[in-house]
Amino acid sequence: MAELTTTPGHERTEAHEGGRAGPPGPRFHRAWAVALAAGAAIVTAGAFTTVPGLLVTPLHASYAWDRGQIALAASVNMVLFGLTAPFAAALMDRVGIRRVVVGALLLVTAGALLTSVMAQSWQLTAYWGVLIGLGSGCLTMTFAASITGSWFERRRGLVTGVLSSSSHLGQLLFLPLLAWGVDRHGWRPPVVTLAFVALAVAALVLLLLRDHPADVGAKPYGAREFVPKPPPVSGAARRALRVLFDAARTGPFWVLAGMFVICGASTNGIMWSNWAPAAHDHGMRATAAASLLSLIGVFSALGAVFSGWLTDRFDPSRLLSAYFAVRALTLLALPMVFSSTVTPTMVAFVVVYGLVDVATVPPVIALADRVYGEHGPIVFGWVNSAHQLGAGASAFLGAAARDLLGAYDVVWTSLSAVCLAASLLAVVVRGPRQARRVAAQ
Repeated sequence: MAELTTTPGHERTEAHEGGRAGPPGPRFHRAWAVALAAGAAIVTAGAFTTVPGLLVTPLHASYAWDRGQIALAASVNMVLFGLTAPFAAALMDRVGIRRVVVGALLLVTAGALLTSVMAQSWQLTAYWGVLIGLGSGCLTMTFAASITGSWFERRRGLVTGVLSSSSHLGQLLFLPLLAWGVDRHGWRPPVVTLAFVALAVAALVLLLLRDHPADVGAKPYGAREFVPKPPPVSGAARRALRVLFDAARTGPFWVLAGMFVICGASTNGIMWSNWAPAAHDHGMRATAAASLLSLIGVFSALGAVFSGWLTDRFDPSRLLSAYFAVRALTLLALPMVFSSTVTPTMVAFVVVYGLVDVATVPPVIALADRVYGEHGPIVFGWVNSAHQLGAGASAFLGAAARDLLGAYDVVWTSLSAVCLAASLLAVVVRGPRQARRVAAQ
């Protein structure tokens, strides 16, 4: 994959025009406007990822479709969300970040509007699964890294963290409102409203976002010198595939990918599309269920930040083992604490589960970097694709199990068991550097 950050290999010049150092930049740097537009795009994409769970019950009631048929769209969406990211990054290097982001938001808008007029279950898979999956897959952590790498010399870690958590902010902001709309007006008006939000954000991106500071004659935020815009990069997609094939010959890759398959299955895969119908089975109102899911998003963001702090200080493999063990215990307890109302035990589940929800990401990134060196980010991108494969399978199989068994209890117990297996598997990856031979191939 092409370089996502400014590296010493990029030549820098002392002056932008006329051989002189440029004057001090304005008090408000354009980079913050770019970060705002990027954050709005990620927030919007995050809102779309949680909607399928709200649609299961009303679509089942309106069309008499099986929950498995409905969940298939969420599964396709999640798989494409994960698989698109490495290639979207390559496309950004080729044609520019701004064009890719606007195109992605237009895809999402089209998918949502077409969903509102669908009549058959395959259309839900095509519109929500394919179109929105491809569009939202362009607006991930890779996109955040592209923005911070180009526009920020200082505050890069802070901005990356904020942008990476923006998806959860979208969940927090939109999910209760969408649930309220579904309860009172049916499922179509909220979907159409979200489509127009995506269209408005596309206009904001056109107005504020630029590919590189050089496009507006500026330096990256905190940089002392002007940085020329790098030329379009070709072959980035081939490099991403080459690193995948090389890493696949090493044991740590399969351990990390296997853990992240389980991670995806036991987090967004089951929660985003099956939490609301599971709560409905227990008599909980959609707005209450959506509020609890939003609260999980809040504690997920907090847990990710705290996990990053812990990863700098402790063995990442031991942290992963602990996170998966805690997740196994919470999922095992869920059938016993689920109720028709928001109880203290339900809130306790939400807090603990939320804290370990995204906490697995920093230690997996650290292990990928430790094992694969400069190719670590690309390897993590493919490991994250495995996460989405697990999520997609869980979304479909969880709903299918509910149709077959009439309840989700077996689903929660099964996911608890595989999380326990991941906890034991995590200690295998100790960061051996032998796999760095991938970098030399």
